[in-house]
Amino acid sequence: MDGGSSEGSEARFSAYVEALSVVLGHADRRQPMYDYCLGLLMPIERKSVEPMAAVTAPAGVAAKHQSLLHFVGNAPWSDAAMLAKVGELALPAIERSGPVEAWIIDDTGFPKKGRHSVGVTRQYCGQLGKQDNCQVAVTLSLANHDASLPIAYQLYLPEDWAKDQARRQKAKIPETITFQTKPEIALEQIKVARTAGLPQGVVLMDAGYGNDTGLRTEITALGMSYVAGIGPNTSVWPAGAAPLPPQARSGRGATTEASSTRWAAPADLGQGTRSQPTGRGVANHHLARGSRGLALVALCPTQSAAGASR
Repeated sequence: MDGGSSEGSEARFSAYVEALSVVLGHADRRQPMYDYCLGLLMPIERKSVEPMAAVTAPAGVAAKHQSLLHFVGNAPWSDAAMLAKVGELALPAIERSGPVEAWIIDDTGFPKKGRHSVGVTRQYCGQLGKQDNCQVAVTLSLANHDASLPIAYQLYLPEDWAKDQARRQKAKIPETITFQTKPEIALEQIKVARTAGLPQGVVLMDAGYGNDTGLRTEITALGMSYVAGIGPNTSVWPAGAAPLPPQARSGRGATTEASSTRWAAPADLGQGTRSQPTGRGVANHHLARGSRGLALVALCPTQSAAGASR
């Protein structure tokens, strides 16, 4: 801390941005990056390049606007390299308060009014708490009890966008970018982070990702543990057991057990016998009540009968 000194804060900010600028490739991108980062910190309502130019260069708004626009939209610097550099600088400070304990999978929605921004469509937006017109980015963050650090960030490209060649060409989407579900993006981010040798933690994810059987299976195959929210329609059973087939229902008032979890030993399959183990056999699955009803929270690698891509 600098004791509240504005000069000290400005010096630290300048040193930090200068350290980041080494991944930009050209020296003429350093000043636009400094201005862009400064604009993000300024108390302005819209953090787009035009108001940023007005607040960082009030005497030369038009020129600054063009400079920022080129830096953000056309300069070929690597966002992955930038995030890696941020991690190199920030992770040691985070670890001074304790080791990394968690890898957090999540996504962030950005409400949009128009239809031309890359990936914008009607989908669930966390900021709004409902489905609406927005972009969504999938993120992976490292965290301990005091701080978290995003280490991967990728815009989700909906399938209708991925298949629309006209929109792809207009938005200059590289041909190498194809449709991936959000869990597939998250898994790729995890694999890259492991290859980079970043300090590991337990993978945390909400039901939007925890419901995906393939993602949970792949995380287990990587030798990592996870805590995942899963929906009430996901079947879970302990090791050494398997699910019973659904019970046949007939007659008036017939219902299905859509939200129940049923277990059976392998020998019980096909016999219609309900068997629910007790004690340590089910200790890894806890019931949790959420906004959408009762759900299981899987606390370690499990076997599951159902999963859905988000």
